[in-house]
Amino acid sequence: MYNSIAVPIKFTFLGTGTSQGVPLIACNCEVCSSTDARDKRLRSSILIETSSTRVVIDSGPDFRQQLLRQKIKKLDAVVFTHEHKDHIAGLDEVKAFNFLNRMRMPVYATARVQQALRREFAYIFADERYPGIPEIDLYDVEDSPVQIGDLSLEPVNVMHYRLPVKGYKVNGFAYITDANFISESEKKKLRNLDVLVLNALRKESHISHFKFQEAIDLVNELKPRKAYFTHISHQLGLHEEVTRELPEHIELAVDGLQLII
Repeated sequence: MYNSIAVPIKFTFLGTGTSQGVPLIACNCEVCSSTDARDKRLRSSILIETSSTRVVIDSGPDFRQQLLRQKIKKLDAVVFTHEHKDHIAGLDEVKAFNFLNRMRMPVYATARVQQALRREFAYIFADERYPGIPEIDLYDVEDSPVQIGDLSLEPVNVMHYRLPVKGYKVNGFAYITDANFISESEKKKLRNLDVLVLNALRKESHISHFKFQEAIDLVNELKPRKAYFTHISHQLGLHEEVTRELPEHIELAVDGLQLII
């Protein structure tokens, strides 16, 4: 438990893996062969909930499995960080909530991401409505906070090489995935948080992700009380071994990890 606020918020890591997940298909490395459950990582996604509101950030290829594992019966909105397939591929699964909750699903995304959704899920937006397809309503994300029920999500602009990506800040918690650059003006939103979640792909340099040491350096610069790394690849190493390399205030997130702030 961190700083108390009027509405307690629970954050559940639905997935903490990179685009291929961990283990990778047909890989026999020590991480992909590990029997440690902490080395099993679905594609990155997070559930944010209060007593009355449930929001998911990103719905990747493992979305159905994640929803079933967490026994999620109600969902109020899906919010997207960017348009890469490992973050949007599971959008079709919201049709279950259309039926169960008798509602159209609000989907929050930038204009660029909305364009990708219309392209990748053309059947959802077709003039001819086929029975059983997802029913969604698109809402714009720009720079102003997104209000969903009693949750307020403040966008944080980061860069994934040349691709603009949205991170999100909820009170003293911030979630940044798929980034390798954050401007000084956006860093101001991320200083002295209770919890910072940041991508840390691997130990070697990468063209569009923070590497392990870069992520550590950024945490030390921004000074959150606690930090968790996500969007992790098998190249980072075994969870148990990597954990021993981290300072006390930084941990590797794991699938299913829950925080209440």
